[in-house]
Amino acid sequence: MTPTEPTTQPWRGIARHDGHRRSEVGPVELFFDLVYVFAIIQLSHVLIEHLSWRGFAETAIIFAAIWWGWNYTAWVMNWLNPANTRVQLLNAVLMVASLGMAAAIPDAFGGSGLLFAGCFVFMGLLRPVFMIVGFRGRQLASNYTALLSWSALAGVAWIAGALLPPEVRLWVWLLAVVIDYAAPLLNFRIPGLVSAPMERWDTDAEHLAERNRLVFIIALGESILLMGGALVDEGILNANTVLSLLLGFAGLTVLWWNYFALAGHEVTGGEGGTGALRSAFAYAHALMVLGAIVVAVSIELRITHDHLSLPIILVTIGGPLVYLAGNLLFLRSRFGRVARSRFGAAAALAVIGAVAAYYHEHLPIAAVSLAVLLVMATLAVLTARSRSRTADPATSLEGGSAERVDP
Repeated sequence: MTPTEPTTQPWRGIARHDGHRRSEVGPVELFFDLVYVFAIIQLSHVLIEHLSWRGFAETAIIFAAIWWGWNYTAWVMNWLNPANTRVQLLNAVLMVASLGMAAAIPDAFGGSGLLFAGCFVFMGLLRPVFMIVGFRGRQLASNYTALLSWSALAGVAWIAGALLPPEVRLWVWLLAVVIDYAAPLLNFRIPGLVSAPMERWDTDAEHLAERNRLVFIIALGESILLMGGALVDEGILNANTVLSLLLGFAGLTVLWWNYFALAGHEVTGGEGGTGALRSAFAYAHALMVLGAIVVAVSIELRITHDHLSLPIILVTIGGPLVYLAGNLLFLRSRFGRVARSRFGAAAALAVIGAVAAYYHEHLPIAAVSLAVLLVMATLAVLTARSRSRTADPATSLEGGSAERVDP
């Protein structure tokens, strides 16, 4: 708060106090995340049942909305006191809306489109209105006035798309996603009316980091649920099922290892400006979480199928590739460096995918799973070793690349 801002606010007690334990994630935030366990499972089942290019596109758009709803809620809680009753009620209402979105996911491009879009738009309007009223007269209220304008603009596209036929809805909702995701990049600016440049947002880097680490764990946990469900559905275990299970669990463990070697420690150093944090958490973590979801889908498909197919190869390779794209954006935004190791791993995965697609009629599923596992395990080892070689987190990583990995 600047010296020119008032020292009081209409709703006393809703703001986090500066200083000790400001970064702590409150129980109400963890409670809110429970809805996203259900949402991610719903999303995974949609992709499993629609393994086509249109299915991939629809899944990506649904995920974009689900993620943005969670992301903006996480950022709101950056400034709110999780122990305050009004804040807890806000989270409860947002949870109900999120639950409505999650329930509508399977038929979002059918008869449940209006429920899905309506819940998302309601969340997008409620959060900024709460902040505008709660922080009236302060910079944060002005920031959220600008955000509200963009959310309302995107909301028109979301609702309009829900009222249109499914084949048109895809394109209108894509426009809505572009508006929502472009807003922070454009500083929520509407010429002549409002703007909220990133330097006006006083953020808590460690709180955002912890919130994103927790939602990544939720995405990994969804893989466990899918694996357990697949085993129950299969009924009788055989050698192929057990092998697919073991390779899938190993791949999941390696993904966890890789992530926490990269982004699992204290947020010290690096670029701490809000613009960099926005890229590292709002955008980079979107790709990493989406990658983890696709990995979960690939594990279930490998458990429930005996033979390779092109869709199975696509998700087996695509999940790690999307995750690595998030790695690259995270490192670039936080530390201004590019990891050559990630490019090397992505190239290796692309080669594996091309070979598997060409010989898919002759290769066992385990062959592709094992190859991907070796690539990601090697990357995890390199990342972990680069962190442990020195106490100085600015030391270069992998092959002389001047890159810092400690966020």
